[in-house]
Amino acid sequence: MANPLDSDFGAPLNLAYGIALTGCIGSGKSSVSAILKGRGYVVLCADEVAHRILQASASEVAQIFGAYVVRDGVVDRKALGALVFGDKEARLRLESLLHPKIRKEMFSRALVLESTKKWYFLDIPLFFESGGKQSYPVSKIVLVYAPKEQCLERILERDRLDRESAQARINAQMDIEQKRVMSDYIIDNTGDKEALEGLVSEVLGRLERDKGVV
Repeated sequence: MANPLDSDFGAPLNLAYGIALTGCIGSGKSSVSAILKGRGYVVLCADEVAHRILQASASEVAQIFGAYVVRDGVVDRKALGALVFGDKEARLRLESLLHPKIRKEMFSRALVLESTKKWYFLDIPLFFESGGKQSYPVSKIVLVYAPKEQCLERILERDRLDRESAQARINAQMDIEQKRVMSDYIIDNTGDKEALEGLVSEVLGRLERDKGVV
């Protein structure tokens, strides 16, 4: 059955040149995105789209979660995050509000890139959680991997969260080991930046060999 959003674009959707770039919080996906951009690839960032859509949906957010999460018309992301990462039902309600809007904008931009017939990347942290290829019918899936313990330490250092809050953010996402099994290519981000650069090059080479698209 076609996704109902397909009718917004006039045809069934198939992102033949789109590659999903995903991972879990703390795995280092942003570092890989930066490397790809530095090498001239287009990366569509779902987080950037989500932040913009979240703010545009401020009135709906206030109606659903209460006025305290919106201050002077601006969504208080810290307050909202504390709520949804501690309450699965609240998180699902937020996702049901945002994900269809995020998907529509990501597709609008991706379909323009399809005409170039070159690889481009869709940086989607919650790729599998939001439906995987059923929601985003990309050509391939690249996972930026790090074990959960290493991700936790990175979050603690980067975001200055307490251990309980950092663990809640990891637990809110699908297990990274499950994502690893479901992905086409793995970038093992357990080493230093130089190692990561090399692994990105290796995956790009494999992509070009596997489909012959530069």
